Amino acid sequence: VQLQASGGGLVAAGGSLRLSCAASGRTFSSAVMGWFRQAPGKEREFVATANSAHSTYYAESVKGRFTISRDNAKNTVYLQMNSLKPEDTAVYYCAAGTYFSGNSNRYNYWGQGTLVTVSS
Repeated sequence: VQLQASGGGLVAAGGSLRLSCAASGRTFSSAVMGWFRQAPGKEREFVATANSAHSTYYAESVKGRFTISRDNAKNTVYLQMNSLKPEDTAVYYCAAGTYFSGNSNRYNYWGQGTLVTVSS
């Protein structure tokens, strides 16, 4: 599975961005797809995940502001980010795995990351 993330950029606090992650391979529809992020000087942290049944799970820090969704026909997972805060600034990574989990060790495939910068 190869993953290609896009959609990052510079946005003012309170604004919105939508990240996309296009996946190759026929196993996308059955894969658990997650988003993680890594801020400068910090460890990678879980953001959101969605399984093949479209069940979702979010980190507390983004709950109510971010929405993960997936389009299995397009082999794409999205992260809609609203009410962005400066502390959301990070490189965002999409990942694919087989366990519905917020643990990054459960994900086998990773995209290259896309930078999101939120200005105050």
